Amino acid sequence: MPTTTFAVVVTCYNYKAYVAEAVDSALAQTRAPTQVIVVDDGSTDGSTELLQQRYRDDPRVTLVCVPNGGQLSAFQQGIARAQCDAICFLDADDRWSADYLAKIGRVFDERADVDFVFSDIRLFGDEERAMGFGDREMDVGHTAISTYILAQKYGAPTSALSMRARWAHSSLDLPADQLPAWRICADNCLVYGTSILGASKLYLPTGGVHYRTHGKNGWWGTYSLRNQYLDRFRTRCLIELYARRIGLTALCIEDAHLEFRTKVNPSWRECKRYAALIMQRRTERWNRLERAFKVLVRGWRERARAPIENKSPP
Repeated sequence: MPTTTFAVVVTCYNYKAYVAEAVDSALAQTRAPTQVIVVDDGSTDGSTELLQQRYRDDPRVTLVCVPNGGQLSAFQQGIARAQCDAICFLDADDRWSADYLAKIGRVFDERADVDFVFSDIRLFGDEERAMGFGDREMDVGHTAISTYILAQKYGAPTSALSMRARWAHSSLDLPADQLPAWRICADNCLVYGTSILGASKLYLPTGGVHYRTHGKNGWWGTYSLRNQYLDRFRTRCLIELYARRIGLTALCIEDAHLEFRTKVNPSWRECKRYAALIMQRRTERWNRLERAFKVLVRGWRERARAPIENKSPP
């Protein structure tokens, strides 16, 4: 029996051509969300009028029309109106298969220890391919140390993210001076914030998140060495902001071996990552080597069971 209630937050800025398809895909879920909250972030292309005309009288939909403030602001507006156990995010130019919420809902129902679920994505439009964190379900456990030291991303684009409500509120509780920095790509705030603040994460390939590629909405349209540098710089600043909130410092690396133990079925790639972290500890060399070796042995065994890993998400 389903026990977890879901709110879906759809944010829209000048996506009149796509937004109705996104909202309708949320409403068509075989496991119905309790709320579908649509935030129109000051669109000027007629999106606002379309949404009002199409959903004004639909009791399942909460329409929020605000002046343009960027994606982070729109996320904050959406979660402020959510009254559910878990929150999912959906970009206005993407869509879900009808069974997406049913698949992730089972995890939240059965695993009280899981705070954050992310999925693979299926690109369509200008580019068509599948992308994901791996080819199998992976309980990646806690990820604060790996995220803080390596800026490792344990997540996916917006439409493949879901989390218990308190984690959405906590990760988006950011000062106003962060709004300009995250007018776009605010999904980084959800991904890095939940990791640093201590959420337990699980990767679930659902095949149900369809990420539309068009124009310059993707990394391929804006990629340059300068943009890559700026993106990494902003991300590091964001990670440090969350870390300062809870007093996390570089000394956390001394507990990397303990964080690794929270992972139920780590990938070979993850094992190599933690072995490298363990080798940076300040303990005796033999101790580091022993712990790193044990991590790699475990990873080798997991690799033998699941030899193929897909590329990581953007």
